[in-house]
Amino acid sequence: MRTFEDDPALEDLLSPEQKERLDRLLSDLCTEPVRLSAQRSEGSVPVEFNLETIGWLTGGSREERQAAANLIGFIMMFVAKYRLAANLHHDTTEASYAELQRQNEALKASEARYRELSEQLQDKVDEQVRVIQKSQQELYESARLRSVGQLAAGVAHEINNPIGFISSNLRVARDYLEDLREMVPASPTNQELLDDFEDLLTESMDGTTRVAGIVSDLKTFSSIDQADYSICNINELLQSAVHLVQTEYHHNLKITERLDELPPVTGHPSRLSQTFFNLLDNAAQALRDSDRDPANGRILVQSRIDGARIQVIIQDNGCGIAEADQARIFDAFFTTRPVGSGTGLGLTVARDTVRAHQGNLEIESRPGTGTRVTLTLPMHGGQEP
Repeated sequence: MRTFEDDPALEDLLSPEQKERLDRLLSDLCTEPVRLSAQRSEGSVPVEFNLETIGWLTGGSREERQAAANLIGFIMMFVAKYRLAANLHHDTTEASYAELQRQNEALKASEARYRELSEQLQDKVDEQVRVIQKSQQELYESARLRSVGQLAAGVAHEINNPIGFISSNLRVARDYLEDLREMVPASPTNQELLDDFEDLLTESMDGTTRVAGIVSDLKTFSSIDQADYSICNINELLQSAVHLVQTEYHHNLKITERLDELPPVTGHPSRLSQTFFNLLDNAAQALRDSDRDPANGRILVQSRIDGARIQVIIQDNGCGIAEADQARIFDAFFTTRPVGSGTGLGLTVARDTVRAHQGNLEIESRPGTGTRVTLTLPMHGGQEP
């Protein structure tokens, strides 16, 4: 809309239709037709607006032309006021709209900032939740290891001494048996009795040796006689874990050991033992849950050197892990076992323990075929994780 800051022309004030209508109305007021034009002609009267001539009026008598020119000027004054008010309203509306747009943009920017802050806050909350969950896992595992250690210490203290004198007495009894053979009259009945007695002594001595071995495995498993962070013999820890799992399952597991000679590594013996036990226990559970004949169930425990690292492989031909569960096997408290049969922390703790030793834990599984767990550790001694 024109603001009329410059001098307007006739066509700026009146459209052709308005000018034609004005000519018709003025002609009705005069004795002869009157015509408003932008061009000056003979006998025409000027029409002024803001002290400027904007057109020329012809037709009618001179008095009528002058009166019509004054009337047009008077009307143009009100047209100008209307235009001025309309322009002011237009400018105010545009300014208000621009201000609203500015406020809207500011509101959008503020909303974006609050959204970003909300996302950052949510990320921090999630991070804190992960820290809390990890701390809970570590506390749970620490308490569990302490309990196992205390149990093993009690077993070692209460059993080792009795087993010691029982073994000694059995050896003395076997020596006495040789003296009895010389003192007892020779007869088939006496010979059979002495042979049975010797077999009983031999079986009892084997039993005491087995009990002593179980106690030794418990001590190795809980690292009672070792510092928290020390030199580890991976093969010994594996063998102890195998013996404990065999005892847990009443020696019904078929476990094949292929252990290469390995250099000692620096680490946490108790945590590594717990990791090996958890992995072997999972393999045993997979065999038990499998549809195959129990006689065909197999677990392979293998250790070897792979470049500058040590690999421990625990493989079974059990039920495997369902594809839908494989993405969650390392999630804390996730378990596919019945309620009360598992904590859902075994693999989580195993992965965290291996990572703490700068190692890696990978699991490959096919449902109905079996599972292969590959645990990799640095061969050289490192700093305490």
